[in-house]
Amino acid sequence: MASIPYVSVTITEPAELVAAIRARRGGELLNLDRMLLHSPPLARGWNAFLGEVRTGLALAPDALELVVSYVAVLNGAPYEYAHHAPLYLAAGGRQPVLDAMQAGADAVTSPALTTDERALLQLTLEMTRSIAVTPATRDAARRAVGDDRRLVEVIAAIAAYNMVSRFLIATGVTLED
Repeated sequence: MASIPYVSVTITEPAELVAAIRARRGGELLNLDRMLLHSPPLARGWNAFLGEVRTGLALAPDALELVVSYVAVLNGAPYEYAHHAPLYLAAGGRQPVLDAMQAGADAVTSPALTTDERALLQLTLEMTRSIAVTPATRDAARRAVGDDRRLVEVIAAIAAYNMVSRFLIATGVTLED
């Protein structure tokens, strides 16, 4: 249950902001949006930033959704996982990888993972649990994504979705009906 009440699903003001969020969400407001809209400046920045992270990067969509889904598992953020695991599969991700993620930190040892998947999960694990990343992990992640631009993007995506999961958990955002 949300620890702060959601704004109404019928909110219309500030009109430009609400319209932009609805446009990014296909006409709907998610419970996350309804929590963020308590603070229009926060909601505006969040919508712009996470919109770019979700759709503006060169990083492959399956790699993005892989790390986002694993952040959700590691942080115990079921809302985030419920929204992103299907996106991972839709982007070409594999169900055995999602199944392996349920082992938490032990997922990185799963034989179901490819070398690239293991590298990205290890990066996610280190960034989420200890913040510091070993050079070997960073190098493996670079090989997995292909270049420095995508490495920077996957690191930023992991950092961004750690922020998202912490917000979701602290405010008690629940899945939509």
